[in-house]
Amino acid sequence: MNGNIQFLQGNEACAQAALYAGLAFFAGYPITPSTEIAEYLAAALPKISGKFVQMEDEIASLCAVIGASLTGRKAMTATSGPGFSLMQEALGYAVMAEIPCVIVNVQRGGPSTGLPTHAMQGDVCQARWGTHGDHAMVALTASGNQDVFSMTVEAFNLAETFRTPVILLLDEVTGHTREKVIIPEKGELAVADRLRTTVKQGVDFHPYLPREDGRLPMSDFGGVHRHNVTGLFHDMWGFPSEDPGVVHSLMRHLVDKIENNVAAMAHYKTFYLDDADLVLVSYGSSARSALHLVENRRRRGERYGLLELQTLWPFPTEVVRRLCAAADYIAVVEMNMGQIAREVRAAVDHPERVYLVNRIDGAFITPTDIRNMLRVIQGRGV
Repeated sequence: MNGNIQFLQGNEACAQAALYAGLAFFAGYPITPSTEIAEYLAAALPKISGKFVQMEDEIASLCAVIGASLTGRKAMTATSGPGFSLMQEALGYAVMAEIPCVIVNVQRGGPSTGLPTHAMQGDVCQARWGTHGDHAMVALTASGNQDVFSMTVEAFNLAETFRTPVILLLDEVTGHTREKVIIPEKGELAVADRLRTTVKQGVDFHPYLPREDGRLPMSDFGGVHRHNVTGLFHDMWGFPSEDPGVVHSLMRHLVDKIENNVAAMAHYKTFYLDDADLVLVSYGSSARSALHLVENRRRRGERYGLLELQTLWPFPTEVVRRLCAAADYIAVVEMNMGQIAREVRAAVDHPERVYLVNRIDGAFITPTDIRNMLRVIQGRGV
């Protein structure tokens, strides 16, 4: 076997990709089905002078990640279900203080402790709206382990480029599926470095003053510059402010830096869409079953196609509208009550053509499940 080909779980691919992207600090609390990420990094990080800390809970885990990132380290945590719920306050802090970091949520059944060892995709809207207040959010996902690798690297790149927390939303099936992964050579995938200020020591530093391109250079906390960090609305020095003009400007900045770059962040894959009259829209492990069905029906002469979303937030509205425009039927395949189906209905020109094809019982949705539901939708019986 070639040295750069490995047989990995999705969780292991995620951990290796984080190291490829420059991860230097991980803090976490073990929870099924994400624990393999922590286990892998507990062994790997000390070998490269990185830091691994098992914290007392998930709140402390994300707080430690935030602190490490402020000191200049690329930092990540990984969790699932109840742990992701506990992280929401710290996630909001990272949004407000513009601290780059990556949060991996390997989804399981919920709410509460739910189904720890089964796959569901019920955290999609929590990833977008879990923390309070108006804000924008970036959330990526993947269906196969090769894509887990590339999307993990991209999560770090977006976090550093836009100085924001980024959520990598996997699920139990993806996390625990073991398959071939080609580990890219160094430099094969682009890796974004931390943008550091060129302001010299002793010169007034504005940690929250965007450059003309919208990016905000950072100075390592504890270094040569004074760096105020707060969850309160703040001015360009980081000092708390209730001035309406300051509050308005910061709110617009936090939202616009994400929402104005939807096209740049939109990652997706297309299969057989050129002449498709039935388009499946899916993501994560559900997209694997959707693709299997599409290829099966294509061999029978039926014009099925698949749009696989890899960026869930900000939602790629224009991509979905354009690629679904000619479809007679649009079926959103997911393992929840229709969290992305709502977004697809809002995006397309004919929402009456959008149908939800789902499972919500902890069982993995299969190609047969999808085919049977499509037969009902198309009036062809069960």
